[in-house]
Amino acid sequence: MMTDELLARHRAVLPDWMPIYYGEEAIEIVSGSGRRVTDASGRSYLDFFGGVLTNMIGYDVAEINEAVRRQLATGVVHTSTLYLIRQQVELAEKIARVSGIPDARVFLTNSGTEANETALLMATNVRRSNQILAIKNSYHGRTFATMAITGHRSWSSSSLSPVNVSWLASGDRLRGRMAGLSTEDLAEAAVDDLREVLATVTAGDVAALIAEPIQGVGGFVAAPDGVLGAYQKVLKEFGILLIADEVQTGWGRTGEHFWGYQAHGVTPDLITFAKGIGNGFALGGVVGRASVMNAVPAISFSTFGGNPLSAAAGNAVLDYVLSHDLQANAARVGAILLDGLRALDLPILAEVRGKGLMVGLEFVRPGTTEPDPAATVRVFDECKAGGLLVGKGGLYGNVIRIGPALTLTEEEAREGLAVLTDAITRVDAESRIG
Repeated sequence: MMTDELLARHRAVLPDWMPIYYGEEAIEIVSGSGRRVTDASGRSYLDFFGGVLTNMIGYDVAEINEAVRRQLATGVVHTSTLYLIRQQVELAEKIARVSGIPDARVFLTNSGTEANETALLMATNVRRSNQILAIKNSYHGRTFATMAITGHRSWSSSSLSPVNVSWLASGDRLRGRMAGLSTEDLAEAAVDDLREVLATVTAGDVAALIAEPIQGVGGFVAAPDGVLGAYQKVLKEFGILLIADEVQTGWGRTGEHFWGYQAHGVTPDLITFAKGIGNGFALGGVVGRASVMNAVPAISFSTFGGNPLSAAAGNAVLDYVLSHDLQANAARVGAILLDGLRALDLPILAEVRGKGLMVGLEFVRPGTTEPDPAATVRVFDECKAGGLLVGKGGLYGNVIRIGPALTLTEEEAREGLAVLTDAITRVDAESRIG
């Protein structure tokens, strides 16, 4: 009853366009520990979505809590960047070191949207052009410029834009221009597509290409390793910058590498990040080459970006990621999920894709590649009934997204895998009957 009342109050004061999971069965999460959360009714869930890949270390983590308490004890939560902020400088130093970019500079923000806006500001200034290359099925944020470079109709609520966008094909192998292509053929087709776009629908002086190494909201679709490297060879011919949107792929989540871009043999000019680095505290930013980062011909700062409290949390998060080698854990534990899910041979499950602890499950009508969002919702609800929280996404709403905390244990991975297997098997059986 308490949840019903809260849902009614939510609907009375918040916009209709804000989605809320589970409809009339919406839950309020009131506590959490490790990888588990508890709702207002007292029911516990294993969390495989982590606040949309944001609670990267999990819940109630002693090291992060203590770092935040120490900062709170000073009485200073905010000073603005007009004054020196030790926590901000220390965090920026660490991010610059792990970025892989020589002589890097860091600008801290509140979110991934703001980070991507900042990257666009820098790239368009250094190139003196508002032309941007973006990739279909991408998601980069909810402000005007980031919506304009979001190639996902469900998240694009306005055609207004301060940038001129030209689109490249996504790496989706189930449908679209790249459907059915081998790794080698897809890479070649992607480069051909880039050259064609540059030759036909741009004015030549393009500022940058922005790309997610693995598309997050798009359902964890990814082009084969090396494609960004092939792109960059072409981009360099024209002086075009490369922006890697690592908001969901960064900090070791893919297991193979610390950043998603590293699977492609490139060094981006700019990297944007957010979500996991704050483990729930509002924190994002851009790290990049000094010559690009400094190319803003006016005063600018983020009022709350890199504030002492969020930066204290970010320092503790990054220290924890590195000292506990969570990248290796993501590879090891993610393999349990990927191997187990790929072993399922069920008609409704068209593809299991991803790396490390970033896994997408795409559902279709049996015998076709036609998306089946209804079956996806049933799997989603069956997971909740089994005590597992997962996410949804994809261009057609037919992808289950899995992004647990990087601290997930092998035992928890097997527990979640069992719930997923049961849910998918149950819905597959229903689809055969229906």
